[in-house]
Amino acid sequence: MDIEKLIDQLPKTELHLHIEGTLEPKMMLDLAKRNKVTLPYETVDQVAAAYQFNNLQDFLDVYYQGMSVLIEERDFYDLTWAYLEKVHGDAVRHVEIFFDPQAHMERGVSFETVLGGITSALAEAHRQLEISSKLIMCFLRHLPEEAGYEALECACKHKEHIYAVGLDSSEAGRPPELFSRLFASARDHGFKTVAHAGEEGPAAYIKTALDDLRVSRVDHGNRAFEDPALIARLAQQQTPMTMCPLSNLRLKGISDLTKHPIKRALDAGLLATVNSDDPSYFGGYINDNYRAVAKAVGLTAADIIKLSKNSVIASFLPDGQKQNLLDAIDTQVSTLAK
Repeated sequence: MDIEKLIDQLPKTELHLHIEGTLEPKMMLDLAKRNKVTLPYETVDQVAAAYQFNNLQDFLDVYYQGMSVLIEERDFYDLTWAYLEKVHGDAVRHVEIFFDPQAHMERGVSFETVLGGITSALAEAHRQLEISSKLIMCFLRHLPEEAGYEALECACKHKEHIYAVGLDSSEAGRPPELFSRLFASARDHGFKTVAHAGEEGPAAYIKTALDDLRVSRVDHGNRAFEDPALIARLAQQQTPMTMCPLSNLRLKGISDLTKHPIKRALDAGLLATVNSDDPSYFGGYINDNYRAVAKAVGLTAADIIKLSKNSVIASFLPDGQKQNLLDAIDTQVSTLAK
């Protein structure tokens, strides 16, 4: 079976995607002009040249600077719609999108402005592109736990739009247990929980994300392989892991894509998935990640199909919708096998 065609045509979901991380250089410059924001870049090539990172913090510095062009509701709509149109061509049927309201609120953009633009685009994509969605509000872990309560209070007013909360930003030295009370409060309000763990932090951060934050999914999780007992636990519990190959390469989490643990994760029976994280900054959307890691670690057609099905099983979709998507995958596989 042709791996390229299989990747291109298999229905799939994306579960680890920061909407602010889809800000393409041209859109950044266009929005800067529209909103009269001064950037240290004047051309697309200059923006692209800045997208070279030695670690997560290098990326975050540019990432938060890029956010400065997002001011009006239509900016967030345009950003989200551009991503959805792109992944529609990648056969993505469902997305679970992260957004970072604290990063916008601290520069004077209201929670409702951010949410309104994103949710309008998600609703339009459901109507026009038949892409379903869930929205995940992330807390910024480089800020104190107390700073997250304002965002949580805002989220509680919009439960019809926000399904879960997450934890992102700088991981080193910021273990998940620093946010135990905030996440307990979020769970009390009915939100599901996820968290970035084991990207640059140790395997111990994954365990505390599971035990202290009681997450339904581990975002990244690469360093779980430092702890065989943790791998056994993740496999036994079938805790989803939302892995992001090109992100790990660009942020120097791995030195070479051949060292990415996605194949090891599948072989260990983990519920691993492939995602793009911040595709504009890391050089590839979801199918680019599938193609690159498949070639690098030698994924088979069966592996690709497994990853596609894992992405559905690991989603927050209701069981009936999950089954419909799993059936669609089987139908597409049968068509390609003829």
